[in-house]
Amino acid sequence: MADASIEIVPYAPNWPELFAMEREVLVQALGNWLIGMPEHIGSTAVPGLAAKPVIDIMAPVASLEASLPAIEAAGRAGYVFYPYQPEVMHWFCKPGPTVRTHHLHLVPAGSPLWADRLAFRDALRASAAMRTEYQTL
Repeated sequence: MADASIEIVPYAPNWPELFAMEREVLVQALGNWLIGMPEHIGSTAVPGLAAKPVIDIMAPVASLEASLPAIEAAGRAGYVFYPYQPEVMHWFCKPGPTVRTHHLHLVPAGSPLWADRLAFRDALRASAAMRTEYQTL
């Protein structure tokens, strides 16, 4: 998979709205495999934080094995599957590898990855000092 270029841009106030619209698409397309609501993660989920302008979405599934059919369903919703870290998630990008507007991570609910990603997002949201330090990195 060819990598998309990485560009950090100032926070855009429409990122939460873009997530909300895509969450509805995913609930419709993947509802048979989701065991909860998709979460907005990554830098675009943190108000005020500069980020690469890609909406990262983590959606909870019961298990990777049980959600294998969701790979095809996500494809019908415009997502391209790539076996990145296949032992912990099903990973997708949209619309394609060289131009990405969305990343989708199907992750078992309650897994360490699920908990870690939410905890990191929430810590960044809660701490201006942490946001500044992370943005500097």
